[in-house]
Formats: sequence, C-alpha cells, structure tokens
Amino acid sequence: MPTTTARTAAEEPLVRAIGTVGLAAAIINITIGGGIFRLPSSVAGSLGSAAPVAYLVCAVAMGLIVLCIAEAGKRVSLTGGPYAYVGTALGPYAGFIAGVLLWMLGTFAAAAVSTIFAASVGLLIPALSGRLPEGITLAAALLFWSVINIRGVSLGTRLNSIATAAKLLPLLLVAIGGAFFIDPANLEWSAPAAADVARTSVLLIFAFAGIEVALVPSGEVRDTARTVPRAIALAMIGITLLYITLQIVAQGVLGGGLAQATVSPLADTAGAAMGGWARTVLLVGASISMFGYLGGMTLSMPRMVYAFARDGFLPRRFGSVHPRSRAPHIAIVVQSVLTLALAVSGTFEGLAMLANVSALALYFGCAVAAWRLGTRIAVPLLACAAIGWLVTGLNRNEWLAFGICVVVASLVYLFTSRARTAAAIPSS
Repeated sequence: MPTTTARTAAEEPLVRAIGTVGLAAAIINITIGGGIFRLPSSVAGSLGSAAPVAYLVCAVAMGLIVLCIAEAGKRVSLTGGPYAYVGTALGPYAGFIAGVLLWMLGTFAAAAVSTIFAASVGLLIPALSGRLPEGITLAAALLFWSVINIRGVSLGTRLNSIATAAKLLPLLLVAIGGAFFIDPANLEWSAPAAADVARTSVLLIFAFAGIEVALVPSGEVRDTARTVPRAIALAMIGITLLYITLQIVAQGVLGGGLAQATVSPLADTAGAAMGGWARTVLLVGASISMFGYLGGMTLSMPRMVYAFARDGFLPRRFGSVHPRSRAPHIAIVVQSVLTLALAVSGTFEGLAMLANVSALALYFGCAVAAWRLGTRIAVPLLACAAIGWLVTGLNRNEWLAFGICVVVASLVYLFTSRARTAAAIPSS
C-alpha cells in the first residue's frame, strides 16, 4: 500500500467538492434505506413493546464506533474511508481486509435494499410486479444513478441531498401524525432478556449501517478534519431520534399487530392511524427512500473499487477516471452490474445478514485503527467492548461464512503481491 503522501498525490484528479451538509445528507441517505421500512416488525417480534431498548443499545454502540471512525477520518483524508484508515494505521494487509469487509458490507446491503425497492414499486404499479418486471425496474434505476454519478461527484451529491429530503417527509408524517393515535396500553413492557437484546441489536446494525460507506469518497471531501466529524454527529443524532420515534409510534398504533406486519409495518401504521391515503404515501416514500439509497451507494461503493485498483489489488483499468467529469466511470459501471446480479439472485434476509457480519468486523478494525492513529484509548476500548457483546448474537453459520470470506480475501492479497511489488507499491 502506498504511503500517505503518494496516495494523496495519486488522488489529485478527484475533485474535493463535498461539504458538511452534502456529506451528512449522504450519510442519512445511505443509512435510511430499506431497513427502517421493514425492521420495526422484526424488532417487535423479538422484543415486543420493549423494542426501543434495542435501538438505544445499538445507537450507543454505533455512537462509540462512529467516534472512532470520525477520529480516523480527521487524520486520513483519502478515498476508501475505513479501508484507508485501517491501512494507514495497521498496514497494507489489515487495510486490504478492511477494504474487502467494507466492499462486502456496501455491496450486499445495496443488493438487499434493491430487492425491496423493486418489490415496493411492484406494489404501487401492478404492471411492474413479478420477477422480470422488477428486474427491469432495478436495472433502470441503477442505470440512471450510474449515468448521474459518471457525470461528476457534485451532481450526484446534489441529487442525493434532494433524495434525502424527499424520503424524510413520509417518515415524518408517521412520526408526527401517528403520534396522535397512540394507545398507551400498547407501550407497556417488561424488561427483555439480555440475549434477545444482543441478537436484535445485531439485526438493527443493518438499519444504522451506512456511515462507513458514505465516508468512502473521503478524497473528495473539503476540509476533512472539520467536515467528517461534524457531518457524522449531525447525521447520527437525527437518525437515532427518528428511528426510536418511528418504533414507538408503530408499536403504539398497532400494538401486538406490529409483529405481524412483516411486509410494510410503517405503511400499515400510517394506514391504521390516518387512512388509506397515508398508507399509499408511505409506500411511495419507501420507494423514494430506497431509490435514493441506491443513488448514495452508486456514489460511494465504486470509490472502493477505485481504491482497490489504485493500490494494485484490481486491474489498473478499474481505477480510471473520466477525462471530463473526473469520476471513476469504469468502477461505477462494474459496481452497478454486480449489485444488479446479486439483487436478482438473492433474498433480503440472506444479503442483509452478510452485510451485518461484515459491518461488525469492519467496525472492530476501525476502533483499533483510531487508537493507533492517536485517539485516546478509552473510546476505542469501549467501542471494542460493545462490538464484542454484539457478536454474541451471531450464530455458527454466520461465523463460518465470515471466515471463508477472510480466507478468500487473504489469498487475493497473496496472489497480487508480485504485481504490486512490480508496480513499486510496498507490500509491507
């Protein structure tokens, strides 16, 4: 992996055009994807009316984690986000493994949300329901965002900000309007078991994940030391408050029925509280939200492919930038095609769990990297402790899948070492 100076010089073709508001919007846009429209039912099924406890636990853990990410982001302003942070602090092998985990997280998460996006559009427009029409819908959406982002990071960032505002409106409708229809009896609860909270909190990682992906274009952020921590704080506080409010309102309106509303719990909440028109608004809002999520992923994840190519782990061609827009156009096309292939061949549950396991391992690496980069030890230690507790909710098959991925990534690192050495990129 190149030195910091060499990598910064290599990234000069990229334009630093993302500010605090743009980065915060990207974080919110990616984080509030399909998860919050589906997970309230799953969380209620696990913990009942005590579900907000899992949100609080997950938010505290994520708060510690993003503090580590923010501290690392202040010190390493390179495209690749956590990939660059871990690589700078712990060396090229650890950086590559972190990069693979980040890429897995973003790719599987985008594919998972894509499956819900296409299905939601099919519910709104019956002619677009079914396997083939949904595949065509998804291909059209990915093509749109690919073209937008190939035209340049500034245009993609502006449209992501607009999509963020559009998706928040129907969620606020449920959070504010539905609050007037809460039955207090539906919010009575008893203390949940710690094991149930741990497993549910792992599930909620999918709803909170996104900050690390949105930080991938760090090489295109203005004044990184100020912009990254401010954008993270702004986005994290807003997301946590919104999620807890939505869960409480849904539980308060639907009561025990929330656990059975497995397809569209927030839309069902809106319909029960305010009528059919509100349910339709929420279904439209969910589609817009996931469409915006795909836009955010199309902005961020190709920069991971670009970073791999830059550092010799992929063919140099993947690191090419467009002569006019200076966007990594080949990486954008490759990532979009892969996302489409995974979405049409997988399921939401399977893809989401692969994303969650990758996220926890990546967060651990970020916490250690933050300590090595100069952050006071207390926060990284607390973050590692929180992650250690969360992983107790994983099962054996999930651990096995994670181990296989690490082995495969290690082999790729080994087999590309000769090419990277020949290209004068240090391997240690």
